Amino acid sequence: MHVEDRVDPVADLEIIHDELRTKDLERARGIVKDFRDREKKPPPMTKEQKEEMTCAIAVEAWLESGKDIRFGDWNAKEVDFLNAHPMITAKPVVYLVNLTEKAYVTKKSKWLPKVHAWVQEHGGDPIIPFSGSLESRIFEMPEDEKAKELEQLGVTSALSKVITAGFKAVQLQYFFTAGEDEVKCWQIRKGTKAPQAAGAIHTDFERGFICAEVMKFDELKELGTEAAVKAAGKYRQEGKGYVVGDSDIIYFKFNVTSSKK
Repeated sequence: MHVEDRVDPVADLEIIHDELRTKDLERARGIVKDFRDREKKPPPMTKEQKEEMTCAIAVEAWLESGKDIRFGDWNAKEVDFLNAHPMITAKPVVYLVNLTEKAYVTKKSKWLPKVHAWVQEHGGDPIIPFSGSLESRIFEMPEDEKAKELEQLGVTSALSKVITAGFKAVQLQYFFTAGEDEVKCWQIRKGTKAPQAAGAIHTDFERGFICAEVMKFDELKELGTEAAVKAAGKYRQEGKGYVVGDSDIIYFKFNVTSSKK
């Protein structure tokens, strides 16, 4: 039962975000207070400490205005401060809207438009409707029974969408390595360059990086084989500056020799 004995997800959103900002504000005020106390004592504060205090005051003022950290236009020093003092409202957000099974199947809920309107006014982050009761019911089913049940209802499970949305929200992506007997999937941050992606496999791969031979998953899927990708001129050799794309298939070339050789 809801602590306030009512159903109003929009009001809940307001309460949750207010509480998260309040928690961040308490922390920011504590940091500012520590700097104020430090300012009164010898020796004098360093230039770096003064800059950090300025950043803390800016963060405190932003939160006091009722806005989440993630919506701020922060300069480089403020970003460094926030990285050193992580705030809850700096984190990315995905909204999961838990519906009854009936509402999920019929795609009708009086609250969905209201939640959507609120989210659009407060950042426009992803919204994923799902049914917790349905997901729980089909979770333990064998795959064939699960597929049959979902087909009869005319819906799909939202679980994979939830996982994918969360993965993207925290700026993660995959790349693959493949041999004759196995394919492996590796997790990296979006924007990672080829040598650092190689380092996700082994530090020696990054240290001795020579190049990355890359093909796109979609192109391999379309053309069918690695040979066909090469014949189409879509098998590329990339250097240290290459930013790894989502779902790239990569063959790394590296060479690590001892200092005596």
